[in-house]
Amino acid sequence: MVSKLDLYKIFCQVGVSKSFSQAAKALYMTQPAVSQAIMQLERELDIRLFHRTPKGAFLTQEGEFLFEYASSALNLLQVGQDKMNEFKNLTAGELKIGVGDTISRYFLLPYLELFHNRYPNVKVKIENGTTSELCAILKAGEVDIAVCNFPLEDPSLTLKPFIDVHDIFVCGDKYQHILSNPISYEELMKYPLIFLEPKSNSRQYVEKYILSKGLQIEPEFELGSHDLLLEFAKINLGIACVTKEFSQDYLSKGLVSEVKITDAIPKREVGVCYLKSVPLSLAATRFVEMVENDNS
Repeated sequence: MVSKLDLYKIFCQVGVSKSFSQAAKALYMTQPAVSQAIMQLERELDIRLFHRTPKGAFLTQEGEFLFEYASSALNLLQVGQDKMNEFKNLTAGELKIGVGDTISRYFLLPYLELFHNRYPNVKVKIENGTTSELCAILKAGEVDIAVCNFPLEDPSLTLKPFIDVHDIFVCGDKYQHILSNPISYEELMKYPLIFLEPKSNSRQYVEKYILSKGLQIEPEFELGSHDLLLEFAKINLGIACVTKEFSQDYLSKGLVSEVKITDAIPKREVGVCYLKSVPLSLAATRFVEMVENDNS
C-alpha cells in the first residue's frame, strides 16, 4: 500500500510534470500506478485535484492550493534529510568539550587541530573548569564530553583513560642543595610548598596520598594555574607540586629541577568522561575514537 507521504510525492511530481506519463518516468513507476495513487488521494480528500485532458494533467484550483503546501512540506523534509546526512558525514554539527586550561594546552590542543582539519565544518565549543566543575556541566548537558584528571568516582559517568601522568615536586636554583639524594615527605614539609588550589582534582589526589603517610600539607602558596606553579618555583618562592608530563619545557631548559622523593606518588591518568545515560553524538564519538586510537 502506498504511504500518505508517497501519495503527496506523486501528487507533486504530477503537478510539476503536468503529465501522468512524465511523472511516472520521473518516479520510475508505471503510469497506471501513478494514476491509481492520484485517484486514491482524491478519494481520501474527497476533492478533484487534476483536470485530465488529452494534452496533460493540470491542477484544479483546489489542487493548486494543496500543491503549494505539499511541495513546501516535501522540500522542508528534503532539507531536513540533507541536514541529517551532513551530521552523519560530519559536514555539519557541533562538538562541546569541557577541559581544564592545563590539559587543554599540554594534551588536547593537537587533537583539536587534527579534528578541525578532518571535520572543518563541525563547530567546536570549549568550556573551561576544574574537574568537579566539568563533571557538573557535563551532567547538566552543557558539554558532550569532559577531558579531565582521574581518578573519578561517579557511577553515572563512563571513564576512558588516555595517558598516564605523574605528580612530582620541582624547585629553582635556591634549592639545588636538596637534589643530590631523594628526600622524605617529612623533610619536604620543612620547605615552603606551592600547590594548586584545594578544589583541584590533582591537588586532592596528591594531598590524599601524603595524608596516607600521616602528614598534612600546609602550602605557602595555593594557585589556580599549573603554569604559575612552575613560575613560582623558577623564581625560588618554594617547591611546587606539578604534573611532570606538562612541565617538560621547564625541566628540559633547566628552569626548574625535579626534587626526588623517596616514595614517589603513584601515577594517575588523564582521560575523557561522558554520561552513561546519554548516547554520544557522532562528532563526540569520532573525537573520542581519534584520541583513543592515538594513545592505544
